[in-house]
Amino acid sequence: MLNRVAVLSDIHGVLPALEAVLAEPDIGTADHIVLTGDITAGPQPAQVLDLLTSLGDNVIWISGNADRELLEYRRGQRDTIPDPIAPWAAEQLREDHLDLLSSLPRSLSLSVNGLGKVLFCHATPRDDEEVVLVDSRLDRWEEVFDGLDADIRTVVCGHTHMPFVRLAHGRLVINPGSIGMPYGRTGAHWALLGPGVELRTTHFDLEAAATQLGQESSYPEITEWADYFLHARVTDGDALTAFAPRDGRDHSP
Repeated sequence: MLNRVAVLSDIHGVLPALEAVLAEPDIGTADHIVLTGDITAGPQPAQVLDLLTSLGDNVIWISGNADRELLEYRRGQRDTIPDPIAPWAAEQLREDHLDLLSSLPRSLSLSVNGLGKVLFCHATPRDDEEVVLVDSRLDRWEEVFDGLDADIRTVVCGHTHMPFVRLAHGRLVINPGSIGMPYGRTGAHWALLGPGVELRTTHFDLEAAATQLGQESSYPEITEWADYFLHARVTDGDALTAFAPRDGRDHSP
């Protein structure tokens, strides 16, 4: 039974944001750091992976759809990736990075004090691209929970870059938000679990981070990319409007 677990999701290769979160005192005292996927697809993929692997067994890894897509691209299993930065990011990865990504599970369970058996995944327990939102209907949650063991009472997911906590069919659902590509408000968003749930935001110098990205990333469009994502130009309203059709609500009775 773990006392405290820090959950970091959707880092998307943004080293300054990750460094800011790792400097938080509560990160240092947590029993483990759980990464719920989409670690690499961004402007500093190799640097982020190197920093995280340097933390050793304290980090527990889960793959996200973007990590899978980068791996598939490099292994010749796909020709394109929808995210414009992703093909470039894929080419920055070394073979040891690819081996690491190929070894990552899609989900895992840990027992956390106060929360019981917690399932960690990227998007939903059954799929790394499926969309669920804070306002998804209850029958949608019933669909994505289908097949879960009855003793899993808490589900932690990422993918949509917006933090929330809600109940669905008696299970607590937690999305920590995004470290590197936040929607709705600036900062690096993460969660601290045990015995309750804390949605946390780490604020850092956005202009200094943009400068660091510009100096250290060779992505051709890095200036525009950093301005858009570090400053959270995508509002929560924009994101919910874009994601909503993908949670199946348009097909509900």
